[in-house]
Amino acid sequence: MKYISLFLVIISYYSCAVIAQDSSDYELIVPALENPWGFTFLPDNSILITEKSGELIHYKDGKKTMVAGMPEVTVRGQGGLMDIELHPNFKTNNFIYFTYASSEGEEKGANTSLMRAVFKDHQLSDQKVLYKAEPNSRKGQHFGSRIAFDAANHIYFSIGDRGNRDENPQDITRDCGKIYRLNDDGTIPADNPFVNQENAKKAIFSYGHRNPQGMETNPFTGEIWTHEHGPKGGDEINIIHRGKNYGWPVISYGVNYSGTSFTDITAKEGMEQPLHYWDPSIAPSGMAFVNSDTYPKWKGNVFIGSLKFKYIANCTLKDGKVIKEEKILENIGRVRSIEQGNDGYLYAGIENLGIVKINPK
Repeated sequence: MKYISLFLVIISYYSCAVIAQDSSDYELIVPALENPWGFTFLPDNSILITEKSGELIHYKDGKKTMVAGMPEVTVRGQGGLMDIELHPNFKTNNFIYFTYASSEGEEKGANTSLMRAVFKDHQLSDQKVLYKAEPNSRKGQHFGSRIAFDAANHIYFSIGDRGNRDENPQDITRDCGKIYRLNDDGTIPADNPFVNQENAKKAIFSYGHRNPQGMETNPFTGEIWTHEHGPKGGDEINIIHRGKNYGWPVISYGVNYSGTSFTDITAKEGMEQPLHYWDPSIAPSGMAFVNSDTYPKWKGNVFIGSLKFKYIANCTLKDGKVIKEEKILENIGRVRSIEQGNDGYLYAGIENLGIVKINPK
């Protein structure tokens, strides 16, 4: 019996050691969140968090407070309350921007909307819809939607093809399957690529996208980087350029979910190639660059969450290409969102867990 007891003690010891080693990779900062679609840090290091179900949460000093003044959010399939970003001059204007599925409009269903509001004392005021995609659709897939600002305070946001790949992505007279660019007040920049094209949606900056659920301004180059869901295979990372066509669904490295082919080409003149693609698909969501000194070996890398395989992809970049990919926090859960905090640490929003802080190894 004493040998059996000793064996159990040894097993227990090593089990605890492994658990401790795994748990040291991250620290749970905000617990008990269902689907933290997006989050952003305020100057005082408190956090604004979007729950897909429609709640905007202000997390401060260990306490969650629901923000009042939110618009009506339509929860439909993949749609709901999605991304959130602060205006670059938030300290002086208190502007926040967020995307959500909205049923506003004549047609049944919903589509992606971008709103600006003033946030103060757990309350929104001066709410203004800056953009609402049309028409509404009863389909539940591919709402997008991420937000980023460039150095000139233009706001970029993504809207997926809404499940209509044959009409929306390649047609600049139609919304959806696009990256959009606005001035911070919602007006159209004079140098947007299609402002002078008849019947075009003037806010479009690039087109031919499927469902971009990652967008970030590269802090080293100022470029807008995105990633998007492919079909079965063909998830992509792209650098967004003015007026460019990113090919969906004419070119793709993926196939239908049934395994059948919908295109036999992966390249075509006039269509952009992805910086990087995954096959099989990882179902990417969330995106963050590391430009702090908190993780010396990771500085310059881009981090992307995997909904399907429940890990974070740590992508090493060189000369604008992904040359190495490492999985971190494997099996942590469906990674929905990633941000670098004011303190230089990486944080990730995990479905049915919360927001975790990634500790350096």
